[in-house]
Amino acid sequence: MFDLRQLKTLVAIRDTGSLAEAAQRLHLTQSALSHQLKDLEHVLDLTLLVRKTRPPRFSKAGEALLALADHVLPLVRQTERELNKLRHGQAGRLMLAIECHSCFEWLMPTLNQFRDDWPEVELDFQTGFIDDAQESLLQREIDLVISSNPTQHPDLRFIPLFDYESVLVVGKQHRFQQRPFIYAHELADETLITYPIPHSRLDIFQHFLSPAGIQPSRLRSSELTLMMVQLAASERGVCSLPNWVAAEYVARDWVKTVSLGEHGVWCTLYAAIRQEDTELAFIEDFLTSARQNCLAQLAGIR
Repeated sequence: MFDLRQLKTLVAIRDTGSLAEAAQRLHLTQSALSHQLKDLEHVLDLTLLVRKTRPPRFSKAGEALLALADHVLPLVRQTERELNKLRHGQAGRLMLAIECHSCFEWLMPTLNQFRDDWPEVELDFQTGFIDDAQESLLQREIDLVISSNPTQHPDLRFIPLFDYESVLVVGKQHRFQQRPFIYAHELADETLITYPIPHSRLDIFQHFLSPAGIQPSRLRSSELTLMMVQLAASERGVCSLPNWVAAEYVARDWVKTVSLGEHGVWCTLYAAIRQEDTELAFIEDFLTSARQNCLAQLAGIR
């Protein structure tokens, strides 16, 4: 009558609050997702979704299927995990490096779940700012890199986790604070606070300032995201952060955010692994959990 694919579709619509975003999550066109939903409603002879509401509202029948999905899909996932363990073995090593320096919060639920599900896998971190994590990946010093700067190396594979907007964080009294967006040249008179890494690896330089040939009047660096936000809040400069990171501080009414350019600067966060490790069961499971936790917890991503 219905299958797991259709249950996943209903869950994606509920979690994203939008047919368009649910289609993106499932790698479908919006038209294909709508047809899939209509086909299911036709087979069941029931309406599952009240489409004229925003976000879409589920009918009693839709809520019943969602309750089933919430029960069944985790069991299916657990069974798949157990089968993979039997097929590929349970032991191994997962040494991580994170080039996105604000990723720890959303990674924690994934790491906690991973430790429970794969107790025989050695899990560890390469800490601090790493000059070339992808080279360390090739040299087998680490096993997975979270990065927004993919390369074309034939021995590496970059798996997209999610898209995010890189936004400018400013103080509540800053001259930009009521603007929907700014132009690159307007940062020429600003102090820009960044992480202490090469400019070529920073979203604001790579996708906004450098293409326009603009350099801020002064640069200041900090390894701590919270310190960057505090400096911006106290009008000591401005900084650029992923929208889902900045959302926490905006919600606390500490700072404001402004888009970089009329259409915003959108970037993709990737997990990089060695090509030869693509089919390792515990890495595949880690990536699946990471995607699910990101989409469920982070605001403003797609």
